[in-house]
Amino acid sequence: MKIFLWIFLLFASFSFAQKGFEISEAKKTVIPFKLINNLIFVPLEINGVEVTFLLDSGVNESILFSLDNKEINFNDTEKIKFSGLGESKDIEGLRSDNNIVKIGKNFQDDNHTIFIILDERINFSSHVGIPVNGILGYQFFKNHAIKIDYISQKITVYNDEKSAESARKRFQEFPISIEGNKPYMEAGVEMTNTKVSSKMLIDLGNSDAIWLFPKLIKDFVYNRPNIDDYLGQGFNGDIFGKRSRIHRFHIGEYKFEKPLTAMPDEYSIQSLKIVPNRKGSIGSDILRRFTVLFDYPANKIYFRKNTHFADPFLFNKSGLDIQHDGMTWEKDLIKVSTGKATNARNETVVTENFAYNFVLKPKFSVAGCRKDSPCSDAGMKKGDEIIEINKRPVGNLTLEKIYDYLKKEDGTAIKFKIMRNKSVIEERTLILKDPIPYQDEN
Repeated sequence: MKIFLWIFLLFASFSFAQKGFEISEAKKTVIPFKLINNLIFVPLEINGVEVTFLLDSGVNESILFSLDNKEINFNDTEKIKFSGLGESKDIEGLRSDNNIVKIGKNFQDDNHTIFIILDERINFSSHVGIPVNGILGYQFFKNHAIKIDYISQKITVYNDEKSAESARKRFQEFPISIEGNKPYMEAGVEMTNTKVSSKMLIDLGNSDAIWLFPKLIKDFVYNRPNIDDYLGQGFNGDIFGKRSRIHRFHIGEYKFEKPLTAMPDEYSIQSLKIVPNRKGSIGSDILRRFTVLFDYPANKIYFRKNTHFADPFLFNKSGLDIQHDGMTWEKDLIKVSTGKATNARNETVVTENFAYNFVLKPKFSVAGCRKDSPCSDAGMKKGDEIIEINKRPVGNLTLEKIYDYLKKEDGTAIKFKIMRNKSVIEERTLILKDPIPYQDEN
């Protein structure tokens, strides 16, 4: 699975004394969220203006990179520079203090610091399919026990220890360390036959299952087969590396067979400040298989299996990277009324009246096509506008549904109708094939 929003920011020499989010006059509060490509998106208000943020345990602070034609009056701003995962270096931005951020009915921070990205090229909305304005990090988690239920798509924030204790019954408890305002835990990485205890970032903002850093692992050898791939986009540019499968991954007694693993190259992580002994990240394709309760104040995390625990680790077998290109007006024929009439032979017939209804529907295009992949074999290219998939207009699909098509069984034929150079209509057929099926080492 592609990673869409896995981002680290390094804020140099800043120290924060924010009190953080608090619940007013309640034992708990419940926050609904949207789950897209394993990632959590929450609605919130900044100084009274509604926006949508990615919830990400892998970042220090709150980051805004798109206003989506909204106007927000930010308080107490100053220019800064920061860096993160990707190929380029520093990015200019703003720091804004003393903002009021409200999530749900009564979870609020009256003194919130927000970092504002000024680079208009950063657009994560196109890789998700909904408007995304920013990222919410450590400040959301730091003061309370936070339960994430992936099945009901609700977050529960607990205001007292008694309520949190009741909520975590039948959960498995694990210690975590909070370093640089991010949570880490020990997990077992079994590349082939030997399980190695490894320090991993717990990263809600990573849509993959596992990331490993080969340069930080002694005597690391890539499992075969593996592929060179585009892994995603950070604030500093594109992230490249390899993808493969490992034999097994362990969280305590929980075991995951043949999980997909991404391994960024050394150039993509050269600007990243990595805590001592860290080997990689646990991403949301692992976390979504549990109900998870974060408890930063107690340095604990709790897991309970949900109905997705045994799901296979599926891969986009097409080689396509598809992006959302905004919305366009389309006309749909709809039935507006049904009646009865008498024909020339005095027979009663049913009549139906139709009209055109103009609606906004999404557009999609090819953002990239991996070399030597099914999309490359079919002749698809970056920039191709996608019109239909398996004879279904893409305006009736979501980006997530499109990727579901591309994870089907080996040998499945996926038919695309595309427009190239805004004029030529062509049909292309992809035959799916997993480029990294797991193979036991002999």
